[in-house]
Amino acid sequence: MAHISKKWITPLKKIKQLSGFVQKTHTLRAASTLISGEPEGPTVKTDIPGPKSKQLIDELSAIQQAGSVQLFADYERSLGNYLVDVDGNVLLDVYTQISSMPLGYNHPDLLQLLNDPYNVKTIVNRPALGVFPGADWPKKLKNILLQVAPSGLNHVTTMMCGSCSNENAFKNIFIWYQRKQRGGSSDFSQEETESCMMNQSPGSPTLSVMSFQGAFHGRTLGALSTTHSKYIHKIDIPAFDWPIASFPQYRYPLHENQRENDAEDKRCLAEVEDLFAEFSKRGSPVAGIIVEPIQSEGGDNEASPQFFQELQRVVKKNGAALLIDEVQTGGGPTGKMWCHEHFGLDGPPDVVTFSKKMQLGGYYHKPDFKPSQPYRVFNTWMGDPAKLLLLQGVLEVVRRDSLLDLVQKSGKKLLTGLRSFEQEFPQLLHAARGRGTFLAISCPSTKLRDDLVARLKKKGIQTGGCGEHSIRLRPALIFTPKHADIFLDRFRQVLKETK
Repeated sequence: MAHISKKWITPLKKIKQLSGFVQKTHTLRAASTLISGEPEGPTVKTDIPGPKSKQLIDELSAIQQAGSVQLFADYERSLGNYLVDVDGNVLLDVYTQISSMPLGYNHPDLLQLLNDPYNVKTIVNRPALGVFPGADWPKKLKNILLQVAPSGLNHVTTMMCGSCSNENAFKNIFIWYQRKQRGGSSDFSQEETESCMMNQSPGSPTLSVMSFQGAFHGRTLGALSTTHSKYIHKIDIPAFDWPIASFPQYRYPLHENQRENDAEDKRCLAEVEDLFAEFSKRGSPVAGIIVEPIQSEGGDNEASPQFFQELQRVVKKNGAALLIDEVQTGGGPTGKMWCHEHFGLDGPPDVVTFSKKMQLGGYYHKPDFKPSQPYRVFNTWMGDPAKLLLLQGVLEVVRRDSLLDLVQKSGKKLLTGLRSFEQEFPQLLHAARGRGTFLAISCPSTKLRDDLVARLKKKGIQTGGCGEHSIRLRPALIFTPKHADIFLDRFRQVLKETK
């Protein structure tokens, strides 16, 4: 076997030394599942962003739009649940790159993957997977992605990110729908092949995808037509005239408002039914519905298992496909690998998209959604084998350390704490909600929410907002009850100081 070059090993050693751990000597403390060397708590030395971050923001702003940048991170010193910035501030990260870091920062098991020369070559020799995959690609798909596939879905298409996963999943749905219209035939007429080149029917049919108010499914052009969370995502961009249904808006606490929330489910489902009929009459039939198990960017809006069960029934009745977007909820943060597993659906969804914690993008789907001809769903990279190696390492740690159980345990402590704050500070907080550690709580106004998030950062807590009024929690799967105690203590300090 070829030896790994020293120039690859040196950066790895530097990361380990700066992070406070050495390969093969690290331990995961059984009682708390802490990564050895992880900070004991947050420390804040400067304003955030600090002087070094501000200088770098100025440099970046000269090159591109950098108004969204909050700080510049020191990823060599960041470790576990803690994000370190270039000014030396150590933040307990309960946001984790918008729910994208399953094992936190510099997890030793993932760093060790770079010690295998085979894995290094997988990174260096990135193939065009649609035409030149490596010999091990089918095996990797079976042994990694399909091992955690939603029950009943045994086909997978890999992509790069969440937006392009939804975008291409739409294409699979349209292809499936039109094949049904042809009586199952995959042959095309001359009129279809010629008209599609001019963006005309029948080759370019008028079809639609139904989405929900408050949804976020990406910023690429097709997916953007199903995104309805913030105007800044959409303004000035042409969009498809596709149906948009109401998503349930519940009253909290849920157990005290069951009758009202049941009525809300029925209202929204009736609207879905009406939109199927309306767009069919318009000549733009609904080929599929896309929905998040929890509307994340739109405000962590929940819907009941009964809503999703009935939605699936309505979709089937109307001959359409159900696409569940698990880009943010997938990979374990709700205490199950897939959030829709909480809903007791009558069989699997037709398509499930993923990205973020899964390290690469893609979608699981039923066999009927696989195109008959090549190149119909295609791009150069079609995913990334190196990211699949990372996912394999992630899943091994998840199983070994029972991280889904830890998510449920830590999530229970977090949610209990948030609900206690509702009682203690009713003028500041309400509607604590979520599953596992995928949680949120709302404020009376956007101004108050933004103020709390900013002052949490001054206390060493990195979190984020969602929707108009909510604070969301998106910690790593290695977030323990000890970390929950730190977060709740700092949050309570901020609340007590709020006037």
